[in-house]
This record gives sequence, structure tokens and C-alpha cells, in this order.
Amino acid sequence: MKFKLLMVAIGGTFLFTYCSSSKKAAGSKQTISYAQHIQPIVSVQCSPCHFPSRDGKKASLETYDDVSMQINDIIRRIELYPGTKGYMPMKKARLSDSTIALFKTWKDEGMGK
Repeated sequence: MKFKLLMVAIGGTFLFTYCSSSKKAAGSKQTISYAQHIQPIVSVQCSPCHFPSRDGKKASLETYDDVSMQINDIIRRIELYPGTKGYMPMKKARLSDSTIALFKTWKDEGMGK
């Protein structure tokens, strides 16, 4: 009897903890912004070819306007795999799935500054 009571107490505690942490996570969604999330990635991963643009030969990704206007092409290219024509970032490792998802989410959220 004591064992059953103990198991119910542990199960109840687990259920309560799980439910309350799920509510916190759902309510604390962070909005992705260009300045805080996207620009730092672009400045590291797209430099030196696009940031700053080399002699006008490469599309500039220096500003919010540059990136937001080209977001569809950026996402298309970063989703490719190395060796595929158009793959970016050229001569660098493929961006992580979570980084690619960050760009997609930023676009879906309206590309906040």
C-alpha cells in the first residue's frame, strides 16, 4: 500500500512539473530579430564575399534591407548541400539545421529589425 501511494505521489509530481514547465516554454517564445540573431550570422558566414560586397560582383548582404530583400534566395542557397551549384556559404561548412531554421522563422515572423 505504501509503495502504491509513493508511486502515485511521484507520478503526480512529475505530471505537475511537466505541465507547468510546458506552459512556461509556450508563453516565453522569443521573437527573432535581424540585429540580435541574423546579422551576426551573416557577418561571420557571408564575409568577406558579401559583407562587404566585393567590387559589386556579389550581392551585398551588409544591411537589413539587403538581407530582407534577398531572404528567399538566401534560404534556398543555405538549404543546399556542399558541392551543389549555388550552395552557400561557399567554401565553408554547411550551416546547422537550427541556424537554417532561424532564418526561416525570422522570415515567417515578418523579418523584424
